[in-house]
Amino acid sequence: MPDTTIEDLGIRKIFNSRGEETVEVETYLTDGYGRAAAPAGASRGSHEVVYFPNDNVDLAISTFEKSVAPDLMGLDASIQGEVDTRLEEIDGTENFSRIGGAVAIATSMAVARAVANALEIPLYQHLGGANTRDLPYPLGNVIGGGKHSRGLGPDIQEFLVVSYGAQDIYTAIKANIEVHRTVFKELVKADPAFTGGRNDEGAWSARISTSTALDILSKAAKEVSSKLGFEIGIGVDMAASTLWNGEKYVYTNEGISRTPKEQLEFVKGLIEKYGLVYVEDPFHEEDFRSFAELTDSVGDKCLVVGDDLFTTNPSRLSRGIKEGAANAIIVKPDQIGTLSRAWEAVRLAVSNGYTPVVSHRSGDTEYDTLAHIAVGFGAPIIKSGVLGGERITKLNELIRIQDYMGRAARMNQLLAQRFRH
Repeated sequence: MPDTTIEDLGIRKIFNSRGEETVEVETYLTDGYGRAAAPAGASRGSHEVVYFPNDNVDLAISTFEKSVAPDLMGLDASIQGEVDTRLEEIDGTENFSRIGGAVAIATSMAVARAVANALEIPLYQHLGGANTRDLPYPLGNVIGGGKHSRGLGPDIQEFLVVSYGAQDIYTAIKANIEVHRTVFKELVKADPAFTGGRNDEGAWSARISTSTALDILSKAAKEVSSKLGFEIGIGVDMAASTLWNGEKYVYTNEGISRTPKEQLEFVKGLIEKYGLVYVEDPFHEEDFRSFAELTDSVGDKCLVVGDDLFTTNPSRLSRGIKEGAANAIIVKPDQIGTLSRAWEAVRLAVSNGYTPVVSHRSGDTEYDTLAHIAVGFGAPIIKSGVLGGERITKLNELIRIQDYMGRAARMNQLLAQRFRH
């Protein structure tokens, strides 16, 4: 057996896909090496861990070099929980405000990668075990709005596609790409002046309304579905906390404001009219009640997903479970700071009938780590974009993982079964 003792750690500043500074951590074991970097979101829930202490990347690096690296040396990296617990102890706060959540998650992932490399097994197998065989369906942003498009597109932040009828990961990815291409053709018809602008996540960024965006996406998904012969679903990420002014949801580009009750009826109407199978953050991050009312109303025909509502936090999720709020949870390890904390959220979700959706961030990195986390954690869905170098990196890695698994590989059937119910 290889020696997985941590002998040294290093850190440096690099850039994410938005050109923002982030951190990359290297872990040196006696018989292994691993490296990982932290992604960053544009719209962050208020309950996420602190990204950098005092918003200062240099302070985060200094703290890592003085306090984190020396304290982790000598630990057995193969015991992920012990490493992650030590990170929490070094920090000493609930939200990693001392060392920074970016440092914590980059370190946690680099340690996991180093162990997988030392054992000469894929990272997903190290995280999920030898019998891991299920692949997630890719969920991708096709039309962008909200903060991701600087407020120049639809007020809703993301219009999404998920090819849940595909029989293998390659076909699912290809179908999402086909929808993305078809949408471009429809956007040009709707606006001949559209030049093909795309936002942070590779989604088309056009000056259109919410209804036009959904009409176009729905038409494109049906066209590609008919062509390929399997079911393709659509959804939205409303990022409603960015619309909430404390009293109403303000749709600036449409010139409309909605009360919580009106917002509920609006969302229910969208689900019914367009057959949405996925609705993320339809209400602001403290409105558990409206989440519960919508979940009770739509039943199993739509995933009602909490992102800002839960922020991958088991305590927030426990409250949601108690109140019946949502039936799915976005899992972003960087929101909570360590792989162990994210794993805890996934286990809690699954044991209570919630669907975990492992997700990228708008400011992502070139690393393929997320693909392995999604597979290792057994998530039915990976939210990973459709196009863009840092997005395709994750998707292509899923294809490689399927090849590595060979005949044992299969698409996660929980999603298809749920939507066909």
